[in-house]
Amino acid sequence: MFTYQDLFKAETRRHFFRQGGHAVGWAALASLMGKDGRLLAGSSKPALPMTQFPTRAKHVIYLHMVGGPSQMDLFDYKPTMNDWYDKDLPDSVRMGQRLTTMTSGQTRFPIAPSKFKFAQQGQSGMWVTELLPKTASMVDDMCFIRSMNTEAINHEPAISFMQTGNQITGRPCLGSWSSYGLGSENDDLPTFVVLVAKPTNTEQIQAISGRLWSSGYLPGEHAGVSFRSGADPILYINNPPGVPSAVRRDTLDGLRSLNELNHKSFGDPETATRIEQYELAYRMQSSVPELTNLAAEPASTYALYGEEAKKPGSFAHTALMARRLVERGVRFVQVYLNNWDHHGNVATRLPSQCKDVDQACWGLVQDLKSRGLFDETLIIWGGEFGRTIYSQGGLTHENYGRDHHPRCFTMWMAGGGSKAGQIYGETDEFSYNIIKDPVNVRDFHATILKLMGFDHEQFSYRYQGLDQKLTGVLPARVIPELIA
Repeated sequence: MFTYQDLFKAETRRHFFRQGGHAVGWAALASLMGKDGRLLAGSSKPALPMTQFPTRAKHVIYLHMVGGPSQMDLFDYKPTMNDWYDKDLPDSVRMGQRLTTMTSGQTRFPIAPSKFKFAQQGQSGMWVTELLPKTASMVDDMCFIRSMNTEAINHEPAISFMQTGNQITGRPCLGSWSSYGLGSENDDLPTFVVLVAKPTNTEQIQAISGRLWSSGYLPGEHAGVSFRSGADPILYINNPPGVPSAVRRDTLDGLRSLNELNHKSFGDPETATRIEQYELAYRMQSSVPELTNLAAEPASTYALYGEEAKKPGSFAHTALMARRLVERGVRFVQVYLNNWDHHGNVATRLPSQCKDVDQACWGLVQDLKSRGLFDETLIIWGGEFGRTIYSQGGLTHENYGRDHHPRCFTMWMAGGGSKAGQIYGETDEFSYNIIKDPVNVRDFHATILKLMGFDHEQFSYRYQGLDQKLTGVLPARVIPELIA
């Protein structure tokens, strides 16, 4: 019979020292514990944040435009394309690029110049579409990346890659890494909150799911908590009719005792997470109603965000909620706005989408500034890929569609230590290939982590025998030009 002593004898020298490398950590943990092995009051979690650099971005508001905004219709101005109207995209530009099934059967790839007017804005001279007048007025507060590129050409893997650093779902997302590394500033609210806004136009909605904001292999407490719009932001958080708070408290105490017995027997860390989440839910019964009650917001708030902010579920309302969340100490707010998948009808859908976001984004920046939160809150805006310069389907001067394009697209950041007025990267005249300063998704993640105070090479979590990282094992670099 194989015994534990046999196992110890078989242990290799390398494995022994590997285990011993954590001795200091275990000693520190033991100093926080009582005689019964429980963590002492006030020391329920290890000291955070676990940063290697000064933290510039203490909070992040990530505005993900689901579907892939058209860069050449918004920020990547290409006036020479007017001379190419309805001419075929040259093979020397396409260079055999992989196509989606939506346009792979087309016999032609006719150039579709943007139908919208552009103008240079601010001291930076950034070109911005006429569809975003409020955004145009604050370009000197923003950091533009016109050379983003990705490896995915379809939505599900592309969104997953942008959120988690991997095209396969199941890894921790950026918000979960933020929660894991920075910890909480408010014990009565989640560290990581997800908000899904509803677009005015709903012609082509992409599927998104909780897999995008899961904690993956990180402890479950770092998963995003999805808030719904309306009177009941979180399902089942309120007491059922006829159940007073005292009964709810007694019930939770009983559940805690049972879970602690289970944890003592099996040591499953998810059991400890369940205990913490039950307690957080109980505390949120008082914190969430205060958070979501906008009655105390003055008229000046709606002058910033627009009257749409009074409509629950709108993007403007969601942007206002994002400010209220970071104001109360939430570390990471992930916002999704759907319907940017412009395979057709750009003429109608793009103006509608821009109207949804333009004033709300401007209002968010001004609001954070007025409250002294802008410098410590990083705002990220962008999709999972860009769009093609050639038209999908019918083409006229007044309307056209665009297919997915991973080779280049535009994103912007503001606040949180990002470099205001920066315009980084350049594409060719077709907005098809990058000709200067490419930024891969891994580089983007490394830069965001640096702004949050982390070295992407050292910020890791041990799982399945590997030191897992957001940026993975392929090369990634911080882009210093994007940091103030």
